[in-house]
Amino acid sequence: MAQDKQTLLVALLQMDITIGEPEVNFLRLEKMLHEAVIEEVRPDVIVIPEMWNTGYALDRIHELADDDGVRTKQFLSDFAKEHKVNIIGGSIADKREERIYNTIYAFDRQGQCMAEYSKIHLFRLMDEEKYLHSGDALGRFELEGVPAGAMICYDIRFPELSRKLALEGAQILFVPAEWPHPRLHHWRTLLMARAIENQMYVVSCNRVGTSGTTSFFGHSMIINPWGEVIVEGDETESILFGEIELTEVEKVRKTIPIFEDRRPHLY
Repeated sequence: MAQDKQTLLVALLQMDITIGEPEVNFLRLEKMLHEAVIEEVRPDVIVIPEMWNTGYALDRIHELADDDGVRTKQFLSDFAKEHKVNIIGGSIADKREERIYNTIYAFDRQGQCMAEYSKIHLFRLMDEEKYLHSGDALGRFELEGVPAGAMICYDIRFPELSRKLALEGAQILFVPAEWPHPRLHHWRTLLMARAIENQMYVVSCNRVGTSGTTSFFGHSMIINPWGEVIVEGDETESILFGEIELTEVEKVRKTIPIFEDRRPHLY
């Protein structure tokens, strides 16, 4: 698909999250969003971590969740439209018909919602399945004319999901997360594997900080279709910038034609 732009500049907002304090988190996010767009060269896409509005305050999630995502959607839509930037809105605790979902809302430069995805795989080690409902649809959308996909945190442990998105054309995979210590090795390895096996960009944004006894290590990353890390954060709150070459996916897929060589009738 022909592109007007050959590159996309991505900003990852590797933020701390205060558990159970949406007001604090909205203010922190607003500050970081403005910091991301004050540079002379503005990002084309901004990515936010998982559950940034409440953190994992699951025992109070019904009172804390955003009803129908109304506040979040208005907030992110207004910012995207004002600053002419695409926003992959991390994910939020989202209340719909008395059910709570872990949901991404994404907005284009005009402030229009271009994607909505609720986490499919709920993480038992953090009791998600006791408080949240899983989504039942894939996170597929187009970003600047480029087919893209969205997954959330634990979803990356299920290679079938990223492969299905790739088979349906996705060239960029966005992954908001709250991925904790001690599994940094898993985080880095799984993200690179998803990039290599699907020959796509993987753009991940993980939180930092501590909630209770759980600490989160950041290491947000942009990985190219060869599995090479373009940018990677440390364990501090920060804004990371990295560039995506939109022609790179097609080049890699032509060099090693794994999709043409598949034999799905055997598996």
